[in-house]
Amino acid sequence: MALNPESPCVNICVMDEESGLCVGCLRTIDEIIAWGGLASEARRALMKALPERKARLGARALKRLAILTRARGEAS
Repeated sequence: MALNPESPCVNICVMDEESGLCVGCLRTIDEIIAWGGLASEARRALMKALPERKARLGARALKRLAILTRARGEAS
């Protein structure tokens, strides 16, 4: 396992108001801000929580993510 996990950022920065999570990286704004100063263990723990967070996102947020992802792919 990497000593310093990479950021989960996928350059889709849209906060879901209902869950408080970014629909791109699934982090809260506080976690995004703190990421650079987090210890490797804290980063790994956060990364491990991301799949469960995606399951918590509402259908509206997941639809929005799909639209943004497609638009980003078309723009490339």
